[in-house]
Amino acid sequence: MQNIRQSAAWLLVGIGFGVLGLLLFMGQPFTAKAQEPKRYQYMIVEVLPDTKNMQIKLNEFGADGWELVAVPMGSMTEPRLVFKR
Repeated sequence: MQNIRQSAAWLLVGIGFGVLGLLLFMGQPFTAKAQEPKRYQYMIVEVLPDTKNMQIKLNEFGADGWELVAVPMGSMTEPRLVFKR
């Protein structure tokens, strides 16, 4: 009885490997696609240092798909806004 169970188990393993081999042989080949590097566009804008003006500029560029990434100071009185998209 034990031999019949072992034989049945090995038969199932063999069938499983056969099916797997057939699927790999007949299936579409695996192709790895290289990802294209992301491309960004940058823009630097000098604005007046008042909050209202800066908010208007941020909303304008944000509506056009630009994202603010940095605010370095050009001079102490004119900040620069660095955007990317």
